[in-house]
Amino acid sequence: MDHPNPTEGELAILRVLWSRKEPMTVREVHAVLSKGKDTAYTTVLKMLTIMAEKGLVQRDESERSHTYRSVHAEPVVQASLLKDLMRRAFSGSALTLVQRALDDQMASQEDLDAISRLIADAKAKKKKR
Repeated sequence: MDHPNPTEGELAILRVLWSRKEPMTVREVHAVLSKGKDTAYTTVLKMLTIMAEKGLVQRDESERSHTYRSVHAEPVVQASLLKDLMRRAFSGSALTLVQRALDDQMASQEDLDAISRLIADAKAKKKKR
């Protein structure tokens, strides 16, 4: 299951599309993006066109104003990006990736507790197989 990995700008657009849950026009996407950073309408249009070519978004041309929606759900894209990062930066090792995250003290106590629960759940699932 190999999905195209979006760039940082493409991820910003995908986050907008994921937040709305329904297809959006270029104008709608541009309006949301412009709240955080000055972005030209033509830039958003060009990026959505490229993203459609890459298979990241689907364009619906049935109405006068074309709408766009994400092809993949947010967890699918996150998993793809994480696999790519793990492969490139951590030689495919989940352990090393987690060690680096914990070494840098990025995790709060609440995060660590939640991670412990996730590990326990993952172990339980493995035993059932």
